[in-house]
Amino acid sequence: MRTLRALGAAGTAVLLATGAATAAPSPPPAPKPQISDEAVDNAVAHLDQAITDMMRTTGVPGLSVAVVHDDQVVHLKGFGVRRTGETAKVDPDTVFQIASLSKPISSTVVAGTLTAPGEWGRRTTLPGFALKDPWVSDHVTTADLFSHRSGLPDHAGDLLEDLGYDQAYILDHLRLEPLGPFRASYAYTNFGLTAAAEAVARAKGASWQKLSEDVLFKPAGMTSTSTEFSAFEQAPDHAATHVKNPDGTWSPRYVRDPDAQAPAGGVSSSARDMSRWLRLQLAGGTLDGKRIIPADTLAATHVPQILSQPPTPPANHTGFYGLGWNVSYDDAGRLRLSHSGAFELGANTNVTMFPLEQLGIVVLTNGAPVGVADAVALDFFDFAEHGRATTDWLALTSALYAQMDSAGRSPTDYAHPPAGAKPAQDSAAYTGTYDNPYYGKATVTADDSGALTLALGPKPLRYRLTHYDGDTFSFETTGENAVGRTGVFFSDGTLRVEYLDANHLGTFTQR
Repeated sequence: MRTLRALGAAGTAVLLATGAATAAPSPPPAPKPQISDEAVDNAVAHLDQAITDMMRTTGVPGLSVAVVHDDQVVHLKGFGVRRTGETAKVDPDTVFQIASLSKPISSTVVAGTLTAPGEWGRRTTLPGFALKDPWVSDHVTTADLFSHRSGLPDHAGDLLEDLGYDQAYILDHLRLEPLGPFRASYAYTNFGLTAAAEAVARAKGASWQKLSEDVLFKPAGMTSTSTEFSAFEQAPDHAATHVKNPDGTWSPRYVRDPDAQAPAGGVSSSARDMSRWLRLQLAGGTLDGKRIIPADTLAATHVPQILSQPPTPPANHTGFYGLGWNVSYDDAGRLRLSHSGAFELGANTNVTMFPLEQLGIVVLTNGAPVGVADAVALDFFDFAEHGRATTDWLALTSALYAQMDSAGRSPTDYAHPPAGAKPAQDSAAYTGTYDNPYYGKATVTADDSGALTLALGPKPLRYRLTHYDGDTFSFETTGENAVGRTGVFFSDGTLRVEYLDANHLGTFTQR
């Protein structure tokens, strides 16, 4: 193709006239492995120091890592502590919440229930689940939802989870979300994938946890792995989640219960267990000589399903999403599979593998995402391929996470009201009960001094409202998807909550 472009129209005409362009083009040669055993050994030898340096730079409390090469676990180690202020060390059996690294685990489970790759195209049928367009509801498949191409908007349902709604409520209310183009748009959606996985489990007559145990965890010897938060909490050797304090220290200030989105983000596991799963992935579904997952249904998870990232400078590589996997190809044509996991309330993980090279790494951390897990994986593959770091990966990944963290924040600085701000009305003008078909009930109450409190969610979360200007107030958001201060706008018997209104679902009407 490059030659034809260089020749231009005149050159193409000459080729056609001579018949040179009429022969079927030969396919490009298959890519070949390029990473030697020695290069892997050198990358592994560098790994501990890289991890130590990144943990020192960021302060992330604990990390566990596993490297697999040619069906062997060539490195398995823990670093740091499970919980700040305590002495218990992280080891290869320490259980971490792995956040969205759950997605390729879950696609492995689903692959293990199928008898042919085409079964990924089965319609998703689950009581209480529908999408806004009835035609899309009737045609959406397991593959559509596992590849984020159903048309559901980005992270649809996540804010309901933050407010305390359970899985049944969230899946039932996805029908109110506006849809993008079906199978032609990519938007990362935890609860879409969760609906598909739950539908598969229901069809098998099992809970998602039971299906995961029977299909993957038990056969693969993943004895410390679960999809239930209670199992993580009760594990004697588990890593608490940590967030960074303003002074740069880290504290286990929050608890993240992801049961509502268990298939998409609720798995907990250890580096040792994850190394067994990595071996299974790289061996096409076998482990220790035993077939656990069908090779063809597992291979289907590694195939691009939707464009997720158009070519971007400087490398201009294109990114795709498969079935629970980020899928890309390097300049040599080698398949690269990866996925990150991140809880703003205290976890960051990464898996990256080159199937052709039979090489993979998994990194688990107990700190909110500042880029360490991703940077460790990227740096490791840099050393394996080039013998050196070609980029300051920690600086890059930390900047990307910081950019994502700031993306949802309000452009208004509610902490500083404008000069000449209009006074609020009497508190009675705002108090009362408001209804919203998506977010449920909101209640505004006033104390004896007239200060307002907004209550949201099934077990109401209460937010103290601060006056900003006229009928506009603000409050500090909380939870996994917190975005700092957000606006609350009262008008003619309605209130609109700014951060809940990204998809125009955030207006509540007074009873």
